Amino acid sequence: MKNKGIVILILSLLVIIVLLITLDFSSTRVDNRPDNPYEYEVDEFKEVPAGLIHYTETRQFRMKADELKGISYNDSKIYIIADNSLRIIDENGVQINKFALDDSARCVKVYETPGILIGFRNYFSVYDQDGERLVQSDKLNDKAVITSVAKKGDKIFLADAGNRKIWVYNSEGKKMDEFEGVSGSSVLHGFIVPSPYFDIAVNQNNELWVVNPGMHALQHYSDNGNLENFWEKSSINIEGFSGCCNPAHFTFLPGGNFITSEKGMVRIKEYNAKGELLSVVAPPAKFRDEGQAPEVVADENGNVIALDFDRKLIRFFKHN
Repeated sequence: MKNKGIVILILSLLVIIVLLITLDFSSTRVDNRPDNPYEYEVDEFKEVPAGLIHYTETRQFRMKADELKGISYNDSKIYIIADNSLRIIDENGVQINKFALDDSARCVKVYETPGILIGFRNYFSVYDQDGERLVQSDKLNDKAVITSVAKKGDKIFLADAGNRKIWVYNSEGKKMDEFEGVSGSSVLHGFIVPSPYFDIAVNQNNELWVVNPGMHALQHYSDNGNLENFWEKSSINIEGFSGCCNPAHFTFLPGGNFITSEKGMVRIKEYNAKGELLSVVAPPAKFRDEGQAPEVVADENGNVIALDFDRKLIRFFKHN
C-alpha cells in the first residue's frame, strides 16, 4: 500500500508539472503575451493638433521618373534631378528644358542665372541654363559622399557625409578649405553623420547653416569653420527631432524662418530663427509611413515646395 501511495503521489506531481509547463507555454506565445510596458510606441506622436497646422497643400505635380534625387528653385523655375538628367519646369508643371548629365547627380542648387550648381558623389559641376558645363571641380577621395551644395558670394560649399566635412571651393572649382565642425566652441563634437543626410543652406543674411544630424542641431558657421550660432531640438515630441539623423533637409523662407523636413516619422515644420516651432507645414498623415524625408525649397512668396521621393510628387504648401 505504501508503494502504491508513493506512485500516486509521483504521478500527481508529474501531472501538475506538465500542466504548469503547458499553461506557461500558452501564455508566452507571441500572440498571447501581454503588452510590453517598455515598448516605444510612436503612433501617438504622429497626431498633430489641427491648430498647429498653418499651411494648406494647394497642388501637386507628378514626376515621370524612375529616380528623383534633388530639387532647387530660382526665378519662378523649379529644377529637378531625375534619372541622370536635370529638368527645368515652371510653376504650372510645364517642362521648359531638360538636359542629360554625364554622371549620377545627388543634389542641386540654382543661385543666379546661369549658375546651376550640381553635386555628384565626389565632385561638383556648374552648368548654364542650356546644359553647357562651365566649371568642374577635381574629385575628392573615394570615401566622399556629397549630399548638399550651397554658394555664398564667390565661395562654393559641399556637405560631404562620407568624410563628415564641409569643403570650401572658389567659383572656379579650386579647393580652398575644409572644416569638421569642431573648432570655435567647446560644446562641439564635430559633425555626427550616421547616414547620408547632411544638408547645408545659405540664408538671406548670407549666413551658412549646416545640419548636424546626429545632434538634431542646426549650426551657423563662418566661412573658415568657426561656430557662430546654433540651436538643437532632440525630442520625439512635435517640437523636436528624433531618430539617427534629423532634420534630413531644410531651407529658408524669405523672412529667414527655417523649414525642416524629417525622415522616419515624416513631417515638414517651420521654426523661427531661435529654433521655436511656429507651425507644422505637413503632418505625418500626408506621407508614407517610415518614408523618405521630402527635400524642401521655398519660393519668393513663402510657399513651401516639397519633393516627395516616395510618391514622386512635387507638392506645394501655402501659409493660411
